Order: sequence, then C-alpha cells, then structure tokens
Amino acid sequence: MTITDKRKGTRRQGRTLAFQVLFGLAFDPHFKTDQASLRRTFADNPAVMDCDSEEAVSFASQLFMGICDHLHDIDKVIGKHSDHWKIGRIGKVELAILRLALFEILHRQDIPLKVAINEAIELAKGFGDENSRAFVNGILDAVARAVDQGRMGDVGKKIDKQAVAAPRPKAETKADTKADTAK
Repeated sequence: MTITDKRKGTRRQGRTLAFQVLFGLAFDPHFKTDQASLRRTFADNPAVMDCDSEEAVSFASQLFMGICDHLHDIDKVIGKHSDHWKIGRIGKVELAILRLALFEILHRQDIPLKVAINEAIELAKGFGDENSRAFVNGILDAVARAVDQGRMGDVGKKIDKQAVAAPRPKAETKADTKADTAK
C-alpha cells in the first residue's frame, strides 16, 4: 500500500508515509510509546525504508512523532466531533487519516486548515473505501468550524472565507461599454 508519486510534493509524500506508519500501528495494540521505540517503529516501516526523499521522510517523522505526542488529545477531539462513533468503531484507515489531519490542524501553524482537510481527503480517496472521504470530510469540517470560531482554544487559524465566498466581478453592461468608449 504505497503511494509515492514523485510529481507530488515532498509534503504529500511525507503525509502518505506518516499515514502508513500510523495505519500499521493500529494492528499493534501493545506498541511502546517511548520516543526511542516510536523512532525505531517509524524507521523500520517498509514504506519509510523504500522512500528516496530525505525531505519527505523528515516531514513524515515530524508528523508521526507529533501525532504520538498529542494522541490522547487528538482522540478526544475525534470523539467529540464524530457523532455516535466511538474511536474503537472507526475504521483503521479513517482513524489514521483523522489523527494526521487533526495534528496538522491543531498543532502545525505552517499548515492552513484547507490544506490539512484537502490532503486528508486525498488520502481517503487513495486508501479508503467509497464512504471514507465523506466521513473524514464531515469530521474535519466540523473541527475546522470549531477552530474558526475559537471553540478549540487559540489555534490561530481561520477558514479562508475569501476562497469560499469570493466576490464575483461585476458584469459589464452595454451602458458601461458606451461610457468607457465615450471617455
């Protein structure tokens, strides 16, 4: 399960690697959470070992270690925004994607809300089933609105309203055209 398209940016490749390591941990309920064990788990992942981009591996490592550091808080946010779904009932693919995206939303100031959501949706398209994208998008959209409204503490991010509701240019009328040519 490797998606490593060199035409895509190193960050997308890094997100994919971080996702793959997180997904793999879902099958090891007794994984150790100390820093050395987590670093070893990351480095020993086949997708990481096969990656040629040091930048992508470095970015993936930052994401993975950050997610592990904030896992408890991230899971609380997932539980709060996933109506009637307990963490244990969420699919492993979707859970790994949500954890990754929520870490980016809540703890990475260099990653805008829309980017975190769009990248999560791309991962859901590539690794999930036909329902994954809608499920992931629904939870992340609810969290993004909470962040935008300041209900998630001082995350310091806003939804880019300009991209959502950009004003349309005024339609040119015959009267405008005549006025311009008369000048």
